Amino acid sequence: MDAKTHHLVRKLRLRHLELLAALSETATMRGAAARLHLSQPAISKMLGEIEGCFGARLFERSHQGIHANALGASAVFRARAVLNELSRATEDVDALQGGAAAVLRVGAPSVTATIPAAIAELRRRLPGAAVLLREGRVHELIERLLEGELDCVFGAITPELSASDIAPRLEPVVLLEDELCVLASTAHPGNDDGARRKLRWADLAQASWVLPPRETLVRQAFMTAFLNDGATPPMPVVEALSSVTVGAVLRRDPSLLCAVRLEHAIDEIARGGVRRLAIAPKVSLPSFGLFFRRDGMERPPILAEFAEAVRRAAATMAPKRRARPAA
Repeated sequence: MDAKTHHLVRKLRLRHLELLAALSETATMRGAAARLHLSQPAISKMLGEIEGCFGARLFERSHQGIHANALGASAVFRARAVLNELSRATEDVDALQGGAAAVLRVGAPSVTATIPAAIAELRRRLPGAAVLLREGRVHELIERLLEGELDCVFGAITPELSASDIAPRLEPVVLLEDELCVLASTAHPGNDDGARRKLRWADLAQASWVLPPRETLVRQAFMTAFLNDGATPPMPVVEALSSVTVGAVLRRDPSLLCAVRLEHAIDEIARGGVRRLAIAPKVSLPSFGLFFRRDGMERPPILAEFAEAVRRAAATMAPKRRARPAA
């Protein structure tokens, strides 16, 4: 610990960290004072103490309110992370006192075949494990990971994410491969023909499609598959983002086909009423894995156990998918 950090540890109090978070959210001294049940003069004094500890101005004051500058935004982010870690420590102690062997907080998309299987596998390996699953969009979950609310996030390791500003603060671990899949209702009129021979993408150029929006990786991979096969990519008759919605439409209208990720296809096939068509050539999509914070701290053993559980869960789904071997 360097001298400046040592000075911060001695001078900063948890109340100071609460003030940083409150100011960033309320954007006024009055709002922060009300939230922390303090007077405005007390808030002003505390902010002066904080800026004195850092040796820099962190907030800009104006008639419109108070706003964190670049230095302040960084300090606020770290303050939230510390407060979240303390909150998690309290919850962990309560859970452990209640009989849990370990606590895992994992973020994942709301539709995933792997994570439910991995949680069950983890519980078999560690019967006393408590798992808190938070579902949502991967980018939002990663923000919660970086702020200390989550231990890891399961999601696609996309080129966009790998090239983002937050990439240096993340450590992705590739666990399983993903690819583009075509699903059809089990009542689809072309099912018998699709079962007899392996189709090419060009064979389906005249089909009626349910597809995700154009800006998604799945849609872009779909278009590339047809172009590479010398065919014009079909336009969708139905466009929807949720794979659950896509599957529901497919079951109600057997004339349609849809393109989804393998991770989503496995989940939809398990629901029944749809099957995967064999299409050549295979179209790969960004692999799935777990994202961890790159913070230099030793990870609790349950994270390694969960990564292994994800690998085992993916392996049980073979030959539907191929799991990456452990590093």
